[in-house]
Amino acid sequence: MHERERHRIILSAIQEKPVITVQDIAELTEASEATIRRDIASLHVQGKLRRVRGGAEAVHPPQLGNLAARPFRVSESVNIDKKRAIARAAVDLCEEGDSIIINGGTTTFQMVHFMSARRLQVMTNSFAIAEHLVKHSKCTVSVPGGAIYRDQSLILSPFENDAIRNFYARRIFIGAQGINAHGVMESDALVIQSEQKLVRQAEELIVMVDSSKFAKRSSLILCSLEKVSTIITDDGISDEAAAMVTEAGVKLITVKPMASAAREDTSSVA
Repeated sequence: MHERERHRIILSAIQEKPVITVQDIAELTEASEATIRRDIASLHVQGKLRRVRGGAEAVHPPQLGNLAARPFRVSESVNIDKKRAIARAAVDLCEEGDSIIINGGTTTFQMVHFMSARRLQVMTNSFAIAEHLVKHSKCTVSVPGGAIYRDQSLILSPFENDAIRNFYARRIFIGAQGINAHGVMESDALVIQSEQKLVRQAEELIVMVDSSKFAKRSSLILCSLEKVSTIITDDGISDEAAAMVTEAGVKLITVKPMASAAREDTSSVA
């Protein structure tokens, strides 16, 4: 990742919480901790952040938001080559005229780049996805009611009587903070509440995650693996994680980063 892009991610990340550690930034950028310390030192000299022991803080600390989920702009370019390939495989599952639900997230957002010529009925709680599809596709787009969370580009509502219950889909596509034997994990209770409402309105649940998500954990579980129809990930998935998925009866699709087509795991379970 180029230095300029790392600096953009660092400056975005410190708007998420008052202090961010060197380890956190290294994970976000996939750079070494030594490189991140040099980046922090450079941005400190420029007056764009303050260097603190073990990390950095904003010069003007932001007010904390209402969601624990990571801001859209922080995650958007992380593992972008893998996200694009995963998204292409997800769109390949859709047939002309299908009704689908796309949950907000930076991996699911990449689907819009492969939907320009499609005619699909789309429900999404992502402001970014809805805006792009309205401008650059032939899809019919619906959004639920609720408040717009700018940092995450999400439209969320705690109420049951919104537009979601009037939309039924063949498939729902979601991302996740992590996946393990306990299930699909997220970081915020309000996000989970919204996702669970969306999941109830679809016949099949498709989870889109890059392979790093199998090593990550969160304190909240959206659903068990048995509720998932298909997981799409990149070919960096470990043998152990792949076995966990297939043993749960979940179809596994793996893709090569930036590949033109997905490679379906021959051991997948329908």
